[in-house]
Amino acid sequence: MKHLKVSLVAVLAVVMATAGMAVAGTLDDVRAKGFIQAGVNGDLFGFGKPDEKGVWKGLDVDTARAIAAAVFGDANKVKFIPLTAKTRFTALQSGEIDVLTRNCTQTLGRDTALGLDFCQVNYYDGQGFLVPKKLGVKSAKELDGAAVCVLPGTTTELNLADYFRANGMKMKPVVIENTAELAKAFFAGRCDVLTSDASQLASTRSVAPNPKAYIILPEVISKEPLAPAVRHGDNQWKDIVNYSVLAMINAEEKGITSKNVDNMLKSTDPKIQRFLGVSPGNGKALGLDEKFVYNIIKQVGNYGEVFERNVGVNTTLGIERGLNALWTNGGLMYSPPFK
Repeated sequence: MKHLKVSLVAVLAVVMATAGMAVAGTLDDVRAKGFIQAGVNGDLFGFGKPDEKGVWKGLDVDTARAIAAAVFGDANKVKFIPLTAKTRFTALQSGEIDVLTRNCTQTLGRDTALGLDFCQVNYYDGQGFLVPKKLGVKSAKELDGAAVCVLPGTTTELNLADYFRANGMKMKPVVIENTAELAKAFFAGRCDVLTSDASQLASTRSVAPNPKAYIILPEVISKEPLAPAVRHGDNQWKDIVNYSVLAMINAEEKGITSKNVDNMLKSTDPKIQRFLGVSPGNGKALGLDEKFVYNIIKQVGNYGEVFERNVGVNTTLGIERGLNALWTNGGLMYSPPFK
């Protein structure tokens, strides 16, 4: 019995050590290769898409750049990997990417069954419906019998089925894996309706041949907290990704922008001194340079700056802050203290 106990302890130690080796060390890995590999959408204007010069732009792209600024002090040390809804989780699980910043909804099932950890939400969304004005539809409850374009393997597909079933309606799903191809099918008339997160619908409408020919119906049928995701088990890397997003939110709350952050280094407010790394501690706690927050804000901006330049009211998408406003302005964006 004594030998059995010793053997069991030895086996347990090996298993725990092996598990630790398997899940830890993302920070060391990205530092060794000199850049972060971030999984993004690739075809979603305002969130993740290269412009005509090949420069990646979007809210999710800027989220990845903020992480690079935190880790390397250089927001450009990131490689963007375009992924479909079907391939995004496999890419993260396999180590093809270090972080997923691709308009991905946090759910219980994904948190548990897929071996993922979600970080701070960078966009609060909800599912809606985009239809041609000529269809004459004013409400989603008038869509009985409609052909609906939807991405497979998504919460969108499940929400769609639930909504139609709950309202006693029937529909014909038109399932296409690629976001861009799905939009083309919708604009070509292969389906009556396109359903997705409202932000994606606004993005899709903005690149339509005639954006004014389409409307987003008033119903929002789900909660879609979109957040970066990392592999389960590497707590340090999760903390880094989490606090990179929170740094942008906290900076907006404190009125720190990319334009005034240099002057804010001179602030006598102890909270701002800690936040920007003038007083040390936060960087060390994460295994980063003490100026990691400064680097994020200087090179990428605060959350309000990121939101407004990518999807805000003065962009083609024209999205109001809504739930993505600071908590002080009636929204859900709220950061814990940096101390």
